Amino acid sequence: MNSFTSEQSASRENTFLMALLLSMWGPLATGFAVIMSNSTTQLSDFIRRSVELIALFVSWWLFRYINRNKDISRLKKAKMELITGISVSVALFSSGLIMLILAFSRTTDFEPGGNVYPGLVIAALGLITNTWFWRRYTKLNLEQYSSIIDSQSQLYRAKAFVDLCVIVALATVSIIPAHPVAWYTDLLGSVILAFYLLWSSFRAAQKALLIFSASGRGNISRDECQK
Repeated sequence: MNSFTSEQSASRENTFLMALLLSMWGPLATGFAVIMSNSTTQLSDFIRRSVELIALFVSWWLFRYINRNKDISRLKKAKMELITGISVSVALFSSGLIMLILAFSRTTDFEPGGNVYPGLVIAALGLITNTWFWRRYTKLNLEQYSSIIDSQSQLYRAKAFVDLCVIVALATVSIIPAHPVAWYTDLLGSVILAFYLLWSSFRAAQKALLIFSASGRGNISRDECQK
């Protein structure tokens, strides 16, 4: 990871911390919404937010450690950056796999319904917040590349897309809960989210390994980092 100025380090650490603190409320709020409704997509979203919170904590702690220990070796930095990328990949993969299993396990004797409005509001706020962090991390990465910042950009892009899908699924359930299309939309929403998260997991792991490999050669070009 490139060295940052004191101002750049402070700006990035503050962004990480703000993202972590805001994400802590996600599982709690979404868990409450799950209790209020009977939606596969919403339950999947609760699991997804819980797993992602762990990845966010790991990323924040490692970024903070690297920035405050400038004398650590290049190899150790590379290994810690790899851990961050892999933790994001594992979070995305775990969420996608759980959502896919849950969706298929509820294809029979299941009717979406209940009060989905709390979840709809939470997803809408999540879309706004995650889109902002996605753009924020992307901007920081354009200023000076960091594999850890890049992994957060990938994560928040996935989170924003997931929130959009959740909104569509829950809105359909709230408008026409008794119609067959609500059942298909709710389950289809989970399946779409699952495959998108699995694909995002593969891309995150691929990029993390590419950067680690390039770091071992001692020459990391910007083009390699952005592949």
